[in-house]
Amino acid sequence: MPRIAGVDIPKNKQIWVALQYIYGIGSELSRRILAQTGISADTRADSLTEDEVNRLREVIDREYKVEGDLRKEVNFNIKRLIEIGSYRGLRHRHSLPVRGQRTRTNARARRGTKKTVAGRGKKRGMTKK
Repeated sequence: MPRIAGVDIPKNKQIWVALQYIYGIGSELSRRILAQTGISADTRADSLTEDEVNRLREVIDREYKVEGDLRKEVNFNIKRLIEIGSYRGLRHRHSLPVRGQRTRTNARARRGTKKTVAGRGKKRGMTKK
């Protein structure tokens, strides 16, 4: 099981898929990295030679921000937005959707489970129309 950028990539998958287990590398970036290193995308991760693994490590470390550095940068960006008091920062602070999604309905994943509020729902004694 090759270890690249501090992550054990799965050995039974094609290398273009296995590289996506590294935070910050998606399908397009993994294919671009493989093109730079001259490794076939269909190669299985366990059949890579030491030389190929070293080339992958070198390219990823030299040219791309991945894993811990990228996570740190994203967290600093969010903290900066919160500190300057921007609208996006306020949305982050209150754990609400940041990119303009509606919250009257949906947004359950971001807001958490329902909280029951008094006075909502069907009123007593109301008749059907």
